Amino acid sequence: MVKDGTQLPTRVPRDVGALSTQTALQAARIGTFEWDLRTGILHWDRRLLEMFGYDDGTFDYTIEGFNRRLHPDDLPRVTEALQHARDTCGEYFAEFRVQLPDGTARWVAARGHAVAGADGTATRLIGAAYDTTATQDGEARVERVLEAMPSAFFFLDRQWRFTYVNAEAERVLSNPRSRLLGGVVWDLFPAAIGLDFERYYRHSMDTGEPVRFEEYYPAPLDRWYEVRAWPSPDGLSVYFLEITARKEAQDRLARAAAQAQLAARVSAELSETLDVEQVVARLTQLVVPALADWCVVSLVEDDDGAVGGRRQHDAASWPVDGRRVRDAGAWHVDPQARPLAERYAQVRLSQLKDDSFLRRALTGRRAVEIEGPATPAVQAVLQPGEARDLIARLAPASGAALPLRARGRTVGALSLFRGAGRAPLTAEEVATAEDVAGRAALALDNAHLYRDQRHVAEGFQRSLLTPPVQPDHVQIAVRYHPAAHAAQVGGDWYDAFMQPDGGTVVVIGDVVGHDLAAAVTMSHVRSALRSIAVTTGAGPAEVLQRVDQALRTLQADAVATAVVARIEQTEDEERRGVTRVRWSSAGHPPPMLVTADGEVSPLTDGRPDPLLGIMPDAPRTEAVVEIARGATVVFYTDGLVERRDQHLRDGIERLRTTLDDLAGLGLDDLCDEVVARLLPERPSDDVALVAIRLHPQDRPRPAEAGPGSVPDAVARLEVTERRA
Repeated sequence: MVKDGTQLPTRVPRDVGALSTQTALQAARIGTFEWDLRTGILHWDRRLLEMFGYDDGTFDYTIEGFNRRLHPDDLPRVTEALQHARDTCGEYFAEFRVQLPDGTARWVAARGHAVAGADGTATRLIGAAYDTTATQDGEARVERVLEAMPSAFFFLDRQWRFTYVNAEAERVLSNPRSRLLGGVVWDLFPAAIGLDFERYYRHSMDTGEPVRFEEYYPAPLDRWYEVRAWPSPDGLSVYFLEITARKEAQDRLARAAAQAQLAARVSAELSETLDVEQVVARLTQLVVPALADWCVVSLVEDDDGAVGGRRQHDAASWPVDGRRVRDAGAWHVDPQARPLAERYAQVRLSQLKDDSFLRRALTGRRAVEIEGPATPAVQAVLQPGEARDLIARLAPASGAALPLRARGRTVGALSLFRGAGRAPLTAEEVATAEDVAGRAALALDNAHLYRDQRHVAEGFQRSLLTPPVQPDHVQIAVRYHPAAHAAQVGGDWYDAFMQPDGGTVVVIGDVVGHDLAAAVTMSHVRSALRSIAVTTGAGPAEVLQRVDQALRTLQADAVATAVVARIEQTEDEERRGVTRVRWSSAGHPPPMLVTADGEVSPLTDGRPDPLLGIMPDAPRTEAVVEIARGATVVFYTDGLVERRDQHLRDGIERLRTTLDDLAGLGLDDLCDEVVARLLPERPSDDVALVAIRLHPQDRPRPAEAGPGSVPDAVARLEVTERRA
């Protein structure tokens, strides 16, 4: 109703509604059609005629005219859709290509439905169509890009069905599109279930978050993939690359790094020791499990029958080309199987045949591989017995025997074994094992060379550190311990000898240095001191002064500390049961006095004089003390009381308290206990120790002191004096 009261119609007139619809269709560029199924006449509006390249004069209003414009590849599909709508009185939809008279093509989407007559059969098919060329061109461009991509791409809908797969995805997934499209990913690729493929895809679809991961898909694909997935309302877009070659390269690099690290560890750890047995023990635990599940190390004895300084000619050794071999160590990755491996190493040599893998490795220059199955192969080179039974229990699946060669000679062999759960050694791993074997062989050869040097040094040392004299009622005990890292000899020395007048001289000294050169210098100083003391009969201070002057005259480059003490006794002192000790110190730690009743104190008399080799013309002083019989005097070098974590003063105090605890022991036991308590496990300095016990003279020399021992000339002098 308007202001003048006129009543407006409540419905839009039919012609007005039709006009509005027509206007909307034209604006949307939509054409309409009606197909009279009884007469066969096909009515198209002007827009539809234009889409198909017709006009009123060229279109014959038949379905054949429609078909003439369809692309031949699309005709069967569209015909089937139309027929289905007629048969079912249902919906019709098709998207197809139209070929225009000028040779161009366009895409058209048509949608409609069939109208039933009174008898229930379709009488008309009505609908609309619109041009989708632009859309199809855009999709075609996208598809062309996806098809041209060197990366694989597919799309999964919300039901996990493949709706698009590009050519690269076909290749990488080893399946054609015809099999993939419409299929459910979990049905087509069941091995993906439970792997990161399923976990990440479902997470992305559920959360809307993009994901990226790397995962291996087992056979039949047997490949590694790098995957990126983006969710959308329609499903999941998946872009992926096969990275098997990259993973293999990464694995090779990782293996190379691990192998280089193993070689470095072998060099570093085996070079830390010069003990053959320690080299073997460390080697077995370095190669297991890095190269093998278990191993055995064999050593070749030297011509003198020694391996690492030990002579071995027992049942566990085995002759090879005039040399002898022994299994020196074994190790297994499984602690429960280690006793089996160790026992196998103890018995196998006595049961090996001449054609064994070990013999071939020892007489050759390259690794001898034991191809699987290794258990029967190894049993075949063993005589019946315990070793063959043990190898059955150890059950190697593969293995290799490698010679340990250094400086042109074979010093041993390394036998590596792997179980069934591990692949045989690759060529790469064999090369690594050979590198490790070479480094281990060099460490073993160094240990052998060190042993030879040690034998020379020990012989030299024995020639210098002679047994002390044992005057009547005087017991002298000596101990010498070389530094752990040196060539078993150094600059520390002791001496105990008698002068022509019967006085006993005790010397303890330390030449600066801890090597063979220091030992040679020490021998010069020791010889000079001994010669001067014996030929001159001089007292301690004069002896040290003469030695200092002799070193300067001989231009000897020697610096040393020393204490020279002389044990003297007059008849009066003998009656009173005392002995006089006169000494002089050249910068050496003070001797320790342990009285018969157990009191311990250092023997000091002011500051010690300068070291030998520093001030040859400096005057030297002596100190004298009377000691009651039954007392003990202990001389020592600074290696006993001084180290990096302990000041010399603290070390001397520790020695004093130790002697206080041990005062009641026999002299040999006292020396052993002092060394055991004060010396570290691996001393960094030589240690020399001399202890003198003055036994009472009113009774025979005690049995614990052992027999007396004095030079013949001194013994004759004593007899002559007694007769006089």
